[in-house]
Amino acid sequence: MTATPRRLPGRGCAVDARKHTAALLLTGSLLALAGCSGRGDDASAPSSSPTLRTSSPSPSPTASTEDTAIIAAYTSSWKAQTEAYSKASSAGTGLRSNTTLTALADIEKDLSTMRRAGQVTTGKPQIDPKVLKVTHAEIPTATVTDCVDTTNWTLVDKATKKPVPLPTRRLIKYASTATLELWGTKWMLTKLTALEQTC
Repeated sequence: MTATPRRLPGRGCAVDARKHTAALLLTGSLLALAGCSGRGDDASAPSSSPTLRTSSPSPSPTASTEDTAIIAAYTSSWKAQTEAYSKASSAGTGLRSNTTLTALADIEKDLSTMRRAGQVTTGKPQIDPKVLKVTHAEIPTATVTDCVDTTNWTLVDKATKKPVPLPTRRLIKYASTATLELWGTKWMLTKLTALEQTC
C-alpha cells in the first residue's frame, strides 16, 4: 500500500501507511487508512483470540497438513498481536515464537506510539485466512490471503475507555496478505500487508 502519512484533526502524530508489517494491519485499518491516530491501541481486550474460519482442506493429505500448520502459525501471530495491542506491550504475548524480528520491530514501534498516546484496543478482529500458495525452495515460503474485519476491534483512550474518534471512511473490513517462512520445523510470519481494498 502506498500512502503518505496523514493526520487526524487535533493529533500531532502521523502514521506511515507505507510500512506493511504485522503491526500495520491494525494501524492500517484503524489509523493509517482512517487518516492517522498518534496514539496507541493496546489496553486490555476482553478477548484477544482472533476468530478463524478456514477454507476447505486440500485434496492432498500432505498439503492439508502443511496448510494447517501455516494457518496455525498465522493465527497464533494474530492472537499475540491482538493481545499486545490490548495492553500496548508485547511482554508475555508470545509474539517472538512465530513472528520474525523484522516484523516485530514495526509492531514494537506501533506499541511505543500507542503508549505515548495513551491508547489501547478492546475487543478483537475477525480473520479469515487461506493459504494461497507454498513455494518449496531452500527456505520454504507460504503466502496467506486474509479478510480482516475490525468491526469489534476498537481503539480507545486507555484512561477514559472511550472510543477514539476516527474518520467514517476508513476501511472496517479489508483484504491483506502475509508471507511466512519455514524455519526448521516452525512457520514464522515475516511480512503482513494491509491492502487498501475491502473484502
